This record gives sequence, structure tokens and C-alpha cells, in this order.
Amino acid sequence: MTKAIVGIIGGSGVYNLDALTDLREETVATPWGEPSDCLRLGKIGATEAVFLARHGRGHRFSPSGINYRANIDALKRVGVTDIISLSACGSFKREFYPGLFVLVDQFDDRTYRRETSFFGNGCVAHVSMAHPVAPRLQRRIAEAAAAENIACHLGGTYLCIEGPQFSSLAESQGFQARGADVIGMTGATEAKLAREAEISYATVAMVTDFDCWHEDHGAVDVAGVVKVMNENAQHAGALVARVLRDLPAEHEPCPFGSDHALDNAIMTHPDARDPALLKKLDAIAGRVLRRDAGS
Repeated sequence: MTKAIVGIIGGSGVYNLDALTDLREETVATPWGEPSDCLRLGKIGATEAVFLARHGRGHRFSPSGINYRANIDALKRVGVTDIISLSACGSFKREFYPGLFVLVDQFDDRTYRRETSFFGNGCVAHVSMAHPVAPRLQRRIAEAAAAENIACHLGGTYLCIEGPQFSSLAESQGFQARGADVIGMTGATEAKLAREAEISYATVAMVTDFDCWHEDHGAVDVAGVVKVMNENAQHAGALVARVLRDLPAEHEPCPFGSDHALDNAIMTHPDARDPALLKKLDAIAGRVLRRDAGS
């Protein structure tokens, strides 16, 4: 069995994790460039944890400017088996009010300016994204929310836009008509890369606003989002701390196969694979590449 090491990706308003003990910082080099920030490693209870600020401390990176591949690769290199992603979002449902945490289980990716795969020409791979969220990890988050009396809804679809602008009214109404529950700018990209890295992934979508469709609420603005975001951050810290304190010592395999997502996913014949790309994939796909090479 594999020891559980949990990566926590903090989104807007969540730039540190106060519950971490035995804290140390580590700068991890990746072949994809620099991560958003250094990794902060420590423990919560008996569980090893690694915190990464998605936008960097000081919120330096826009959703389109984040080096998602470097972030996921860095977490993989330090042994992370599970990722809990904390993400601010807007809501398309009246009952999903600001302050509610939505544990989404689906993504609708509408981004277009970012890299969403580690693979490409020279080593082509196709992983399944039918069920992008690890249900056992998601269930543990829901149980922790209940234990901490944090308002939470289990299930939902996260629509991911490019940003950095908030939606127009026409866009907001269109996204709502598509059946989305919440809207954000980062979750789908991370979920795809985490699946390729064979890391179990779950998102806590923290509602800050009603986007701009709600007739009783004004257009979204940063001031309003930040106010709710700061309140959400306190609950997020308590939620993550509870999850990790209660987590088993051994990683719980994902029923949807995130632990072995690359089995039978690589299409390119070993003789036709690009050595330069294979070198970059050492952490992400080393398990299957070594198998295919017979070592």
C-alpha cells in the first residue's frame, strides 16, 4: 500500500494553511517551468501535507497565467497521492448561496489559452475524464464538513471559463442553461493534469457570489468577492485540517482509476516516442514508461 500524502492547492483568498506543523519550505524544479510558489510541507495530525498557493503568495498569477503543469508536476515529485483543491466560485443556483461549499464531481471546460496536458506530439496519451473526482476523497471531505458544521453540498458541475473577466449576463444565462451549478476559472485544468499524473483529485468550490444572472443581486465585483472569500478561507482551513486529521495512513485507491489512469492510455509506440518529451515525463508517467521500456 502507498502512504497518503495530501496536496492542498489554495485558491483565491487561501494563501497559507495555519494548521500545518513541522513546516518547511521547498523549491521544486520541474521540466515544465516554475510552480506558482514554493511548496510548504508539514503535517496535520499524522498525515503528511503539502500546501501550494495556486496564484502565488500576493496573488501574482492570473488564471490564464498559472503554470498548472509545473504545479502538478511539483506535487507529484514530492510524493503527493491526493489533492484537495480549494477554489472560489460563482453560483448558478439560488440554493447555492455565498458561503456554501460545493463538492463538485463534474467539470465543463470552456478554457482555450492554457496547456491542459503533459502529453503531445512524440508521446500521445488519452486518459478518461468521465469521472474526474475521486469519490472516496470527496466523501471524506463531506464528512469533515459535517463534523465541523460547515455548510456543504455534495455533487455538482463546475463550469471553467478562461477569465480573467467575470461573465457577461448573456454568458452567465447561457452557462446556467447548460446545467452548470458553479463557475470558476481553474478547476478543470487542474483536474485534467492531476488525472494524467495519477493523483486522486477533489475540488471544494467555495461560493462567493451569484455570478451576474440573479435579478436580486448586482454584477460581480472584486470587493464583494473578497469579503466572502475571507470568510470562506477560515472555514476552508478548518475543513482541511479535519479531513487530514481523520484520514487513514494509507492512500485509498480511487474507484474510478485515477491511480492507474495511464494504463493503456499512451497511444504512441515505444519506438516512436520523443526522448526529449519522455525525459520531461519522468515524474508524471515514469511508472508506465519504465514498464514499457522493460525496466
